[in-house]
Amino acid sequence: MSTTQKSAGGFSSLVSGIAIAIALIIAIIVYKFIFGDPSNFIDGDNTGEPLEGNYLGIVYKGGIIVPFLLATNFVVIIFTLERFIYLAKAKGKGGLNSFVVRMKELLKNKDISSAKEECDVQRGSLAAVVHAGLTKYENVKNDTNLTKEEKVDSLKKELEEASALEMPMLSKNLVILSTCASVSTLIGLIGTVMGMIKSFAAMAGGTPDTAQLATGISEALINTLLGILGSTLAIIFFNLFSTKIDQLTNSMDEASFSIVQDFSASK
Repeated sequence: MSTTQKSAGGFSSLVSGIAIAIALIIAIIVYKFIFGDPSNFIDGDNTGEPLEGNYLGIVYKGGIIVPFLLATNFVVIIFTLERFIYLAKAKGKGGLNSFVVRMKELLKNKDISSAKEECDVQRGSLAAVVHAGLTKYENVKNDTNLTKEEKVDSLKKELEEASALEMPMLSKNLVILSTCASVSTLIGLIGTVMGMIKSFAAMAGGTPDTAQLATGISEALINTLLGILGSTLAIIFFNLFSTKIDQLTNSMDEASFSIVQDFSASK
């Protein structure tokens, strides 16, 4: 791996880490000053009971685990938006299938210049791979120092390298979403267990403390809800983005095969 690639990877990790830290800070602020606002509680006391039907106050009573669950949900939202924006850009202009069809038609007519112009118009990851392949196509076509087999191998290698350069950015930050899918549930489970401990403690003295019992059960359920919500969102968007990346990858493979096949068939 080159120094440039290492630096880019390190910078990407730093940005992701900063985004997660910001999400946690925002979650703490939201928990303390919005959910914990005295106006959400009876007699303006956030240590007491929330107003009837006031869901902000109800969530605040979920306890110290709530900010971490909020942070997890914010992280999912942040990186979901980031992936939507990047993959929309990576897709380029127009449909992938129609672009591949146009490439096949132009290659069939040996119109490499027009095919490269189409790539410049399309942009995106697929267009970048095809453009690299077409440029190599032109370079090796008239190279008299290489045999036909060597030219084909050189063209295949160029297409593989171009695809390999695009893949890391396409799948970037998906690991964060997949991690959130698991971590959110586990953090919610911790909050659930803490709430149940309080509930059982309220019943330990013989005569149940109904207020403490209700508080413990409420805390358990709130943490369960937030944990499941974060996990569900992360799983849905992880699978959605994985499908989009697979579509891009399949289009790259199809276009690359067409270029190599056309070159192999040419004299």
